[in-house]
Amino acid sequence: MPTPARVVVVPTESGAPLTVQDVSLPDPGPHEVVVKQYASGVCHSQIHQIHRPRTGPVILGHESTGVVVARGREVTHVKEGDDVMVTWVPRDGEHATRLPAGIDLALPNGDVAKTTSSFTWADVTIADEQYVVRTPGNHPKDITAIIGCAVMTGAGAVYYTAGVQKGQSVAIFGVGGVGLSAITAARVVEADPIIAVDLDDAKLEFARKFGATHTINASEVDPVAAIRDLTRTKDARGWETFGADFAFDCIGVRKTMEQILPAVRNGLLGAKAGGTAVLVGVPTTTVELDPRDLLINEKKYIGSIGGSCRPDRDFAMLLRWYAEGDLDLDAMVTRRFKIDEINEAVHALESGQIAGRAILEF
Repeated sequence: MPTPARVVVVPTESGAPLTVQDVSLPDPGPHEVVVKQYASGVCHSQIHQIHRPRTGPVILGHESTGVVVARGREVTHVKEGDDVMVTWVPRDGEHATRLPAGIDLALPNGDVAKTTSSFTWADVTIADEQYVVRTPGNHPKDITAIIGCAVMTGAGAVYYTAGVQKGQSVAIFGVGGVGLSAITAARVVEADPIIAVDLDDAKLEFARKFGATHTINASEVDPVAAIRDLTRTKDARGWETFGADFAFDCIGVRKTMEQILPAVRNGLLGAKAGGTAVLVGVPTTTVELDPRDLLINEKKYIGSIGGSCRPDRDFAMLLRWYAEGDLDLDAMVTRRFKIDEINEAVHALESGQIAGRAILEF
């Protein structure tokens, strides 16, 4: 039978406030799961979606914790009563035999709200089973909600996409929830130095709690020059090198997307390739890169979507990091809101008031 839910709806009209509406979720289809939620993350990428032109209402949110209350007949990896996380990356895309489907949700006024994958700004959600990951349940149900996007994206970019190794240098531009997760992973793999770049001294000091060894306020100095100075050294032949082995843009604005390439070290012709710039943040514009720097210095500029993670494999690892004290989710979640405070939550995120990550609690 249908399940009542309270869902945040982004209206068609750009700039109009978000609304919380009472809806009836349909019975799950063969490959769908209904989840009563504990908490959901509030992700900066959804700010971009809110401001993007659209032809109809949409429903957002893509990281949460919850418990299964119903499942479709073809769903076998979870059952009613299981603790789960909802995410936006297919949990096992490598072995999937079908593409996961998004949800169209009928609203009380007759409109149909759409999502591209899952939606978690709701006290109850319905999702394709590929977006629902079973967890052991022996973990806090609030702060772990951000594993499904922020933590996975930042930590995975370092751990999987870049494959940073012990002793390699990293620079991380932007120290919100994603950037702090990248710093955490860099500390776990024993990168050195770990350089945090931001515009806010308080956020930079906060980044040190997660493992940043050096901080750069890009509103005061040229961050590329500062990174080069911090990483300046001589190789075995006495030749000077400078620049990070890896630079991560966890913001996605033009300036930072263009800074991460010159921030990584040059290669040495015939001996060693240059450093790697990794785009993690959702881009908001096009960029202009120096192709000579890319070619002559044999650098790499790559993208990382969802931290190259596989939720079925990686959520257990990230929960273990938390349990062992390597991932400080208690400190990373810095603001909490109720569902009726969603507009306040969005405003706080847009205006830079969230030091780490915000969550909705249901």
